[in-house]
Amino acid sequence: MHDHLIQLFFLIFSGAAVLASLALFGRQPLLVAYIALGALIGPHGLGWVTDTSTISQISEIGIMFLLFLLGLDMQPQALLKVFRQVTHITLVSSLLFSGVGYAMGLLFGYTSTESLIIGVAMMFSSTIVGIKLLPTTALHHKHSGELMVGMLLMQDFIAIFVLMFLIAGDTGTPDLGQLSRSFLALPLLAVIAVVIVRYVLLPLFSRFERIGEYVFLVAIGWCLGMSEAASFLGLSREIGAFVGGISIATCQFSKYIALNLKPLRDFFLILFFFSLGSGFDISLIPDIAIAAATIAAMILIIKPVTYHYLLRSQSESDSLAWDIGFRLGQNSEFSLLIAYVAFNSALISNLASHLIQAAAIITFIVSSYIVVFNFPTPIATTDRLRRD
Repeated sequence: MHDHLIQLFFLIFSGAAVLASLALFGRQPLLVAYIALGALIGPHGLGWVTDTSTISQISEIGIMFLLFLLGLDMQPQALLKVFRQVTHITLVSSLLFSGVGYAMGLLFGYTSTESLIIGVAMMFSSTIVGIKLLPTTALHHKHSGELMVGMLLMQDFIAIFVLMFLIAGDTGTPDLGQLSRSFLALPLLAVIAVVIVRYVLLPLFSRFERIGEYVFLVAIGWCLGMSEAASFLGLSREIGAFVGGISIATCQFSKYIALNLKPLRDFFLILFFFSLGSGFDISLIPDIAIAAATIAAMILIIKPVTYHYLLRSQSESDSLAWDIGFRLGQNSEFSLLIAYVAFNSALISNLASHLIQAAAIITFIVSSYIVVFNFPTPIATTDRLRRD
């Protein structure tokens, strides 16, 4: 088993390094390289990696850390103003995008339930792609960065509740009783988190703040501990990690924790996106190619236009509205996660799951090219557009 894991990690991370280099030369987000590697050397490709269940289980930690860090970045008071600005935009656009996805699903012959989940998966834009292609100065100082982050965070909130609903429906029809218990368990988990942070974690952090290794260790323990507590209460581990992050977002050590946990998060996220790619059956591409390309094209057109119109209605400038519209003009990594969870919960077929994944990957690639060649980014192809 020891040698087996070493070989797995060698194939995954060495292969990811090669494809990531090619992706950067092609101005692509790295997650596309990880997914492509999984499809290439996974059981449906060359078959070099067949034990995808082990990788999938380990990779779930990456999603926990992703949501934990997302919670850490949420300063409730600072975000209230932005949320008031973007709530209307986010809700209206989400309903429109889900309606388009639902109609497209029905058009291509999928069931109502599958079409509904296809529509839901179209609601969100990529936090990873959006933030990675946004200059640091825009992210931290400019109004456009604030609006983008606010909209992405609101979408993440919606996505988390969608995932909670899907997880509660693992019998094919959502269990409303389980869903109700989940919503009741959520405030209980939040109260537990606040009490422990106030009376246990903050005193410990204050006493041993000079020992960075200790702060790092406690943060990891807190993230995984909240994940297990959520699981015990009937929620998903990812929800627990998110609540754990929010509970210490106002702590003076939150930025230090976020900075030091990001490499660990990235390590496990590579495994997560690899596991998604390894589960992608390349032989199904002929069956979904037309539908995936059509849905992706609709999203790539409708999202920028919709965001532009809604932002202009809020008195934002024309250039800023187009800038944000195109930066958010793709599907989300949450779309991939929704497809994964919905299929494992027997709510959609394998074909519908692959359709969602394929459409998302197409939008990642095309949207990245649009942004890199037309707007300021850290990896722009010209000095005029390159911004760090």
